Amino acid sequence: QQPTAAVPNPYENSIKTINTIKTVEEFWGTYNYLMRPNDLPTTTDYHFFRQGIKPTWEDASNAKGGKWILRLRKGLASRYWEEAMLALIGGQYSGVPEGEICGVVISIRYNEDILGIWNKTNDLDMTTRIRDAVRKVLQLPPQATMEYKPHQTALADKSSFRNATSMHAWKSSGKPNNAMLERAQSHGGEVRRGSTWGERDHGKPKSSRDSDRAWR
Repeated sequence: QQPTAAVPNPYENSIKTINTIKTVEEFWGTYNYLMRPNDLPTTTDYHFFRQGIKPTWEDASNAKGGKWILRLRKGLASRYWEEAMLALIGGQYSGVPEGEICGVVISIRYNEDILGIWNKTNDLDMTTRIRDAVRKVLQLPPQATMEYKPHQTALADKSSFRNATSMHAWKSSGKPNNAMLERAQSHGGEVRRGSTWGERDHGKPKSSRDSDRAWR
């Protein structure tokens, strides 16, 4: 009997690794040569993940987790993407256990851009901690709406952003090892009308301190 061939995954096959990063200097050496999210073609994603974790719902580190979603008006993707990555490298998501955040994704779509923060554990306490940490890092005001979607729900409805639970990023109290910087060209964009944040303007984020953590 012939072995059954694995069914190709078009999405996974579309992901291309750009570089493996171990220091902040290496991060900037790579990032400075990348096209900024604001300039990317529509239906393109950038992924920045811990090494060994694929940016897929089925990956063992993602399967029991989910992601926080922040919808951005056009023109703000580059700024928020940079802030989210620098915070991840510098361990600035306060109150979140080491390794709980798997990676960050910026998705360029037609009418809005979407920042996603992926985590390992779909637990109310943990997701609340992450929400509060993201709100602090990105300096989100109370009226900014964040949405959470478990990866199991995404698998069930075959959608990245539909049927996510909306929450206001209200104020409350409130370090991964390796990551991958990748780019995926999507096979058709998905856009849902919803709360799109982006009325504020602020300065360029500060550079994170150096770290011996390795990012890919």
